[in-house]
Amino acid sequence: AGRLVGALDAVLDSNARVAPFRILLQVPGSQVYSAIACGATAEEINQHWEWLEQNLLHTLSVFDNKEDIVSFVKGKVKALIAEETSSKLAEQEEDPEKFRDALVKFESRFNFPEAEKLITYYSCCCWKGKVPRQGWLYLSINHLCFYSFFLGKELKLIIPWVEVQKLERTSNVFMTDTVRVTTANKERDFSTFLNITEAFRIMEQLADVTLRRLLDNEIFELDPGLQDPTQITKRDLEARAQNEFFRAFFRLPRKEKLHEVVDCSLWTPFSRCHTVGRMYTSDSYICFASKENGCCNVIIPLREVISIEKMEDTSLLPNPIIVSIRSKTAFQFIELKDRDTLVENLLQRLKEVNSSNSVHCNNLQNNNQVLISLSLISLSLCLLSSCSSISSLSLGDDLYKVLSKTFPPEREQIKESLWDDHFVEYGRTVCMFRTEKIRKLVAMGIPESLRGKLWLLFSDAETDLASHPGYYVHLVETSMGKCCMATEEIERDLHRSLPEHPAFQSEPGIAALRRVLTAYAHRNPKIGYCQSMNILTSVLLLYAKEEEAFWLLVAVCERMLPDYFNHRVIG
Repeated sequence: AGRLVGALDAVLDSNARVAPFRILLQVPGSQVYSAIACGATAEEINQHWEWLEQNLLHTLSVFDNKEDIVSFVKGKVKALIAEETSSKLAEQEEDPEKFRDALVKFESRFNFPEAEKLITYYSCCCWKGKVPRQGWLYLSINHLCFYSFFLGKELKLIIPWVEVQKLERTSNVFMTDTVRVTTANKERDFSTFLNITEAFRIMEQLADVTLRRLLDNEIFELDPGLQDPTQITKRDLEARAQNEFFRAFFRLPRKEKLHEVVDCSLWTPFSRCHTVGRMYTSDSYICFASKENGCCNVIIPLREVISIEKMEDTSLLPNPIIVSIRSKTAFQFIELKDRDTLVENLLQRLKEVNSSNSVHCNNLQNNNQVLISLSLISLSLCLLSSCSSISSLSLGDDLYKVLSKTFPPEREQIKESLWDDHFVEYGRTVCMFRTEKIRKLVAMGIPESLRGKLWLLFSDAETDLASHPGYYVHLVETSMGKCCMATEEIERDLHRSLPEHPAFQSEPGIAALRRVLTAYAHRNPKIGYCQSMNILTSVLLLYAKEEEAFWLLVAVCERMLPDYFNHRVIG
């Protein structure tokens, strides 16, 4: 028992002793204390206090509200913790010599063919009942393997990625953070990783890549660097995971490639302070996310940017840049490392985006007549969907009454007023400050009058719409009149799309629905048309213009639910 406890304690590297010195934050009159810093010695805690005096206390004088002070201090401390954790992880780069030793052990212990490439390895415990077995987890391109030789007993596990049904982070009675690997016959728990987040991310990527190689490649695409399993590296998987997180977090197109991630602070007028976070830059966007979850996010399409300028470096505003956008708003970023290189790269991408937009504008001039006709049809559809004298048909009248009861005018006016107040404080364009308040407003319900606009903003379909003028018109011109399996299915389902709604009881509404679905099938033949897309599109057309509905459909099918809509969807 002593050997077991000693081995487990060595793995956990326990340092759970309570520090004798602490700095606490308390608002006068409150019974709540928040731990700001701790130290094992008086010298250490004094160093923390000196840092707080030099870097934090003078800033607090700008706040009038005590709650704002507490929120600011907590956010700053959390950001420092996140930055320190990130720097420590960066120092733990793999030693080539250690990796070669691990590779030799992996090959000798599991006797795989030479083509089975080891990606990475981790020290951890595998739980066998209530007993942890300390050992090594090896992640290869096709297998998850675990080896342990503990207390004279050998344990060897081999789990092919193709057999993994579920990967999840869970907690049990003994450990608070565990990776559970579920197959058809067994559940295996692994814990006490030095960096469980990284290990779980690599496991997710390997399982996902293996699944996509097995499935239809026409639907599930892989990055070029991951097509050949023997060429996959840990760095490739980490880059893929980072790109996927970036696109999913900010709801950006799948073609966007992440270029830089830079620690910085952004001036947030609504809180009257600089918010600590990270700047993410890609082909067509500058994004910001605060390190305190839910505090503030910003998405700035480069097409909206007028200028990117370096400002004078001062002690209060170190390494600042100003990003000015078309809506007469400017964003101030400070504390940017390698500012000159970053600005140079951003200006180059801004030049490329502006050049691309000028080409789109030239193409747009050739489609003016078609645009006018489509706009008139969209207008007629909007009139059909919003007119109070909807239809003489009883079904249409009944549906209108249901909608009226669901969304009473008084409640709609209250919600509209709340959104208007939010727009005044946080902005109303795609470059608005996105905070936790937006989540609360959305949870209360988006008023009908703002649904189309806000759907475009939050899905980033508005950027697609502005970046591709004339694209939808061109698709309509080239796709209409062509017969294929997708168009046959579309024609069959047109009259099944909200048949009780008056907007789709006449030709203008049905024709608009036909054009949007046919244009999308022509744009993305890998998906084409599948069940339920007609229902989704008909709802979009009730709140958005025809071209806007098309780009909303693109956002749902290709960004929000990228692997849901395909030809396997039946019924």
